[in-house]
Amino acid sequence: MQNVRLSLAWLIAGVSLGALGLLMLMGQPFTAKAQEPKRFQYQIVEVLPDTQTMQTKLNEFGSNGWELIAVSMGNMTEPRLIFKK
Repeated sequence: MQNVRLSLAWLIAGVSLGALGLLMLMGQPFTAKAQEPKRFQYQIVEVLPDTQTMQTKLNEFGSNGWELIAVSMGNMTEPRLIFKK
C-alpha cells in the first residue's frame, strides 16, 4: 500500500512538472505580446441632435472601423459622439 502511495505521489509530481514545463515553453509568445503597448485613436464628432443625423454618423464611422465608446451631451444642443479605433 505504501508503494502505491509513493508511486502515485511521484506520478503526480511528474505530471505537475511536465505541465509547468509545457506552460513555460508555450508562455513565451504570450509574454512578448503582453508587453506590446496598445495604441488607440480617438475621434470626437459633434452632430445635430436628430436621430437621422446621429444614425448616419454612427454608420459612417462604424463602417470605417470606429467604435462608439461614449456620448457627451455638453451644452445639450449638440451631442458629441466619441469613437475609438
